[in-house]
Amino acid sequence: MNTIFLVAILFIATPVALWLVSFILEALRPVSKTPEKLRWAPEIPISYTNIDGNRIRYVKTGQGPTLVLLHTLRTQLDLFEKVIPELSKHYTVYALDYPGHGYSDIPKATYDANFFAHFVESFLESMDLRDVTLCGVSIGASISLILAGRQNPRVARVLSINPYDYYKGRGGARSSFLGAMMIHIVPIPFLGETFMRLRNFVIMKAILNGGVANSESISPALMKELYNVGNRTDHYRSFVSLLRNSESWESATKIYKNIKVPVTLMWGAEDWSKVSEREHDHELIPGAQVITVENGGHFLPLDRPDAIIEQLEKV
Repeated sequence: MNTIFLVAILFIATPVALWLVSFILEALRPVSKTPEKLRWAPEIPISYTNIDGNRIRYVKTGQGPTLVLLHTLRTQLDLFEKVIPELSKHYTVYALDYPGHGYSDIPKATYDANFFAHFVESFLESMDLRDVTLCGVSIGASISLILAGRQNPRVARVLSINPYDYYKGRGGARSSFLGAMMIHIVPIPFLGETFMRLRNFVIMKAILNGGVANSESISPALMKELYNVGNRTDHYRSFVSLLRNSESWESATKIYKNIKVPVTLMWGAEDWSKVSEREHDHELIPGAQVITVENGGHFLPLDRPDAIIEQLEKV
């Protein structure tokens, strides 16, 4: 009887202890100072704007037609560090951190597809940008297609790279074993927050490396910055909300049929999406051009920046 009692106590005490330890670890995480300059392009000024009461980080550089770059989930504008310097020779380039990402504010909100689409629409309005080429990756690609589906008058064309609008928004589960753990555990109440508070660099590195065809495509400096940004207060909570609302990305595809502007659908050959899922998007946007990039994964701007630059130079 005593043995059964002790086992029961341990069964209850262990998860409670992990839950308490997770709060301690989260409180002790060092938070890096917000950089005043871009690590990869210190000559490009960092700016901030206010959208819906939130301070949003963005950069603007170059001259020419307007190009807005939209990053993936859990990354930031630095995802485009390999393409912005070259694209700025042909475009006026804007890149930004979504709320709850990078160094932008982290509001308490429902981080679903509509939240991000509304935010990007508000950014275009606040900057009064017109005749815009939207180039997004992952959820950034889906946001671009949603705005085109809404027939936003500021959007003139779209380059949609590896859109994240399939498998109920759980494509990240295909990145790695640890990615699958995260995607399936985080939506569970109580357990999800605890798992995220117990995160570490090894877990994040494995998941991010699962998003590129070549692990050397992600520099150690960028990997470190992405990890450190995740230590910002409440950053993990926004990511939990995003994952718990992941089905909204697939649900949003119903308005793709309304798209009237030119669209290019670009996939890395080693993206998480399956061929059937890519064909489904093409069926929803029958006039779209389709491009497959060899030796490219989900984070295509890191694997094959040359392919993105070449495509945008054709526009």
